[in-house]
Amino acid sequence: MTSTASDDPDAPKTPTTKRATKSATTGGSADDTAGGSGRVTAAQAMRGAAVQLAELLGNNPDSVSALRPTQDGWTADVEVAELIRVPDTMTVMATYRVTLDARGQLLGYERVRRYARGQLDRER
Repeated sequence: MTSTASDDPDAPKTPTTKRATKSATTGGSADDTAGGSGRVTAAQAMRGAAVQLAELLGNNPDSVSALRPTQDGWTADVEVAELIRVPDTMTVMATYRVTLDARGQLLGYERVRRYARGQLDRER
């Protein structure tokens, strides 16, 4: 019988790498896509948009207020508190439009709106 590194207690320990079971950006497994097409589901796209934008901005998003499929992936509107104020209704919020590819990876973002948390949209 031959000895392997795992059988020999005196063998030097080398780190082993394990394949990740969850995608860092979408919260699902790498193969957990809509119908195996390589496209993430709407829920995965929402989580991915929020997580990736938070990494770039350094602020945790409050919510994803819109999500639209596109030919090449997804577009999401993410609400972020930019300046915390007292009272809370005066906190400065921003809406960021996030573009994701079909696999849920962030391609770009832009701030499209700033407003006070207590502000209501006006009728157009």
